[in-house]
Amino acid sequence: MTDLRPRPTEFPLTMPNQAFKAQEGAPKAETPSYRWRKLFVFASSMLLTLWATREMYEVLAVSEMTLLEWVLLVVFVINISWICFAFVNATIGFVSALFSEIRAPKDKPDVCIRNVRTVIVFPIYNESVEHVFATVSATARMLKEAPGIYECFILSDTTDPEVALAEEAAYSELLRTAGHDVAVRYRRRTINHHRKSGNVRDFVMRWGGRYDYMIVFDADSYMEGDTIVHLVKEMERAPHTALIQTIPQLVGGATLFARCQQFASALYGPILGGGMAWWAQNEGNFWGHNAIIRVSALAEAAGLPEIPGKAPFGGTILSHDFVEAAFLRRAGWNVEIRPEIGGSYEQGPPTIIELVKRDRRWCQGNMQHMAVLLKTAGLSWTNRFHLITGIFSYLASPLWLIFITLGMMLSLQNSFMRPNYFSDGASLFPTWPVIDSERALTLFVATMALLFAPKIYALIYGLVSSRWRKTVGLARTAMGMLTETFISVLIAPILMATQTSAVINVFRGKDSGWSPQERSQGGYGFLTTLRHNAPATLLGLVLTVSAIVISPVYAAWLAPATIGLLLSAPLSYWTAKESAGQAAKRKGLLVTPVEIDTPESVQLSKAESAIYATLPKTDIVSLLRDRNKQRARKHLIDPYWPLNRYEVHTPLAIARAKAARVLSLDDYMNAITRAELMAVLNSSQDMESISFRFSVAGRVAGDATSFERFLANRRASGRPHQPSGVRRGRT
Repeated sequence: MTDLRPRPTEFPLTMPNQAFKAQEGAPKAETPSYRWRKLFVFASSMLLTLWATREMYEVLAVSEMTLLEWVLLVVFVINISWICFAFVNATIGFVSALFSEIRAPKDKPDVCIRNVRTVIVFPIYNESVEHVFATVSATARMLKEAPGIYECFILSDTTDPEVALAEEAAYSELLRTAGHDVAVRYRRRTINHHRKSGNVRDFVMRWGGRYDYMIVFDADSYMEGDTIVHLVKEMERAPHTALIQTIPQLVGGATLFARCQQFASALYGPILGGGMAWWAQNEGNFWGHNAIIRVSALAEAAGLPEIPGKAPFGGTILSHDFVEAAFLRRAGWNVEIRPEIGGSYEQGPPTIIELVKRDRRWCQGNMQHMAVLLKTAGLSWTNRFHLITGIFSYLASPLWLIFITLGMMLSLQNSFMRPNYFSDGASLFPTWPVIDSERALTLFVATMALLFAPKIYALIYGLVSSRWRKTVGLARTAMGMLTETFISVLIAPILMATQTSAVINVFRGKDSGWSPQERSQGGYGFLTTLRHNAPATLLGLVLTVSAIVISPVYAAWLAPATIGLLLSAPLSYWTAKESAGQAAKRKGLLVTPVEIDTPESVQLSKAESAIYATLPKTDIVSLLRDRNKQRARKHLIDPYWPLNRYEVHTPLAIARAKAARVLSLDDYMNAITRAELMAVLNSSQDMESISFRFSVAGRVAGDATSFERFLANRRASGRPHQPSGVRRGRT
């Protein structure tokens, strides 16, 4: 029989903060990890970088190198090293993907997981209720007859009162209509310490001992039932492994931008992920969701400390997943990336603007990894490299912009400054400020080849893959790759500008905050889009005018970057349109296998979302007036408040004080803030107290009104009023 309690009996685990200065632990078990693979990737990347550096030096060193040229060379080396590594990683991934198509999968001995307890957690924060609860219900249905013991646990960090009440209504509806044997739990935190990592940590410290494994979903994640069972069996086979990360594919994209990302994820993901898995081996990474985790290992080794100082560089670690993977590995546990495990999906941002908003938060989290690298001892070099790649994924944008700017300054210097043809020493021949244009062209072509090689690999993989051939077909795969390349080339300069702005804001000390992601496909109005893209448009205008001043040829060379910037607003607006995405679909562009053969998890979730979308909304005022409704929801409220002795929750204390100072519920609703109202909703005792306070006040106010009418009638009749309890008599 299904347990219908929102929260089960607590079975706590200790999850202490890990010290930054801790030493590396002993491996849990001997597992094959070949250093030569990492050395091969490093050496290949370095050799390509050295070749490109030598070519760039020869381009610039036709005459004596100036200071500006040396700076340009240094920036070029940093940028090209990143491109060379990406090329090597993609090449390895391409070979691995081809081999996986050719060779048959190895048969593994089956393992019994009948008594293994696995929890699927759904950390949410002010999310779309109908989508999340439909996914929870669909996941529970798929696991009804699966081997093992499963529970779904919704870990809400919601701070919006209306969304919180919608979650309660949806959870009650889920329990009423689900009809499955997998228990579904619900807990909403009263105080949101440390964001998502704190949300999961609170769960582990209160209920973690009930479960062997935890599969983490994001609010927009999906996972097939067979995939969940497969992950549990893989963990049972590997007692030395703490985490297995799948490579989720994007699904459900309706806008042109979302479909473009979806196509890239499906075609390029196996190649890029396969390359990383090949060289990282048991020192893989964690991306925060669509992964299975050994709960005991997480509690033992991955309690994140705060970084000293204030945000954006200090405080709670935002990009917690990379650091948790590094801490697990430091304690001796294996962390694996498994690209061969399919059936893992998620939704992507529907618009460029939403991607930029998410990037701003991720940028701050990845910049915090600088402090982690400096402060943390005992990390393996592979995990340090994961952190460095996360940092550089955002620093690459300002570095490319600096490179463009330095090239422009060098051209302006050669065009407008009077060169010093003869040095101070004796010289028979003048020193001409020129570059080797032939070498420059060769280097440019080679750089473009390195940049676009992963896309060529992906096209070949799509043409070879039996799944792509059977579902999408050769022609649509090729046309999709060309369409995605064209759109991504236009969008890349926009992201360069926005990510540069994000990096600058982090270094200026601006905290990104914690805002929920907008996952709907509605898009933005043109004026809003224009406002968001004004900085990128202005940058494109400045670069274009400067390039034209230098020379029309230079302007043409820079056009691939400047055109995207100049058209950033129309591009953002157009790619955010669902109609543009559907038009591309009708023409057979950007089609993926999962779009033709929709996964069961996605189908079930979409089918059930209508149930939760039509639920009546709970009115907060009516709830405060209705004691029966308050009693009906009391069991949904988590009574746990993580407060020290004599510590108070400020919003709740203020809400209590305001309730004592106003005379009516309407006045109270006008006086209370959203955070204070949320605190009242999270405290059944305070809600009942405040409700009683205003119900009594309402009766007193009603009695006073009746009394005034009574006095008026008495005066009109000429009869004096005699207060009750006073006896008549002579004085």
